[in-house]
Amino acid sequence: MKITIVGCGYVGLSLATLLSQDNEVYVVDVLTSKVNMVNNRISPIKDEYIEKYFKEKKLNLKATTDYQKAFKNSQYIIICTPTNYDENQNYFDTSNVEDTIEKVVNMNIDTTIVVKSTVPVGFVEEMKNKYSINNIFFSPEFLREGNALYDNLYPSRIIVGSLSEEGKIFGELLKKASLKDNVTIKYMNSTEAEAVKLFANTYLALRIAYFNELDTYGEINKLNTKDIIDGVCLDLRIGDYYNNPSFGYGGYCLPKDTKQLKANYENVPENLISAIVHSNETRKKHIAEMILKKDPKVVGIYRLTMKKNSDNFRNSAIQYIIEILKKNNINIIIYEPSLKTNKFNDCIVMNQLDKFKIISDVILANRIDNNVNDVLEKVYTRDIYNRD
Repeated sequence: MKITIVGCGYVGLSLATLLSQDNEVYVVDVLTSKVNMVNNRISPIKDEYIEKYFKEKKLNLKATTDYQKAFKNSQYIIICTPTNYDENQNYFDTSNVEDTIEKVVNMNIDTTIVVKSTVPVGFVEEMKNKYSINNIFFSPEFLREGNALYDNLYPSRIIVGSLSEEGKIFGELLKKASLKDNVTIKYMNSTEAEAVKLFANTYLALRIAYFNELDTYGEINKLNTKDIIDGVCLDLRIGDYYNNPSFGYGGYCLPKDTKQLKANYENVPENLISAIVHSNETRKKHIAEMILKKDPKVVGIYRLTMKKNSDNFRNSAIQYIIEILKKNNINIIIYEPSLKTNKFNDCIVMNQLDKFKIISDVILANRIDNNVNDVLEKVYTRDIYNRD
């Protein structure tokens, strides 16, 4: 069948790669540079499996900026555009998603709209009422940056926010394209599916915040945090995973999804959801305070990215910490090989690692690797397990 995917980020491109093995897939993006890269089978994002499939697989995949051409005769139009959290409105900015829905409605075509962009709880029902349509549902994604296609090939679960025949076909479409045996598909209404997405990501943020606060306690009291975490996680109900302390959660999803869920609780009693959001801010302030106590003249930032094997540093905790250090008149230099400029946020970007190490009094590293092993006496990190 013909399928169109709107948005060429982690979600859209991984889904387009997955489905173009057995279907005719168009991916629509506003950036001509991204469109050209996809058509030349160059991945515009860092993802090992997408890069591998682009080189090795025969994909029926075309990228275009012409949405009308892409939408025409498509059985499914899957929206994967970003929804940033608007701090002023205290809500997701869903304008890009709604703009696509409006374009589909105005074309008056026989298709089914699938929203993969993360949206507030109740968004699909609002769109149904606003545009007098029923051919739309929400299906959340659960992907890791840098491993998006892998997570589509081996999904933890498939959630489809529709009980219709079109919903069942879509669920089976994703299942058929995966390489995993016995994939669980859960069908429900879109509003419940929207809630699944926000609650799942907020739980992950909760787990990060919990182990970060445990680490803060250990650091201030000069305890062996690793021993505490190891002992706590031997309980099988807790588990030895997703427990490596960091400077705070960041990225495309967790900061905005936790804030959106908090906003959805406006008329519902809660304490925990707000605490998760506040805990992340407290953690970043604590890290900055620990650096200031060292009284450095120059602080080197070793990578802006949040995790290993990633080129994404959107909303990374380190950027918030940089701002605090700058307000305290600390000179900041940055080593970030993915940056092609010599300045970032008014800070000097250095591409000579050896010079970066020499100049820095303290090197701030959310995640460490072999590149800084020779200057560990300068490195401040909370990376205990040397993993994400």
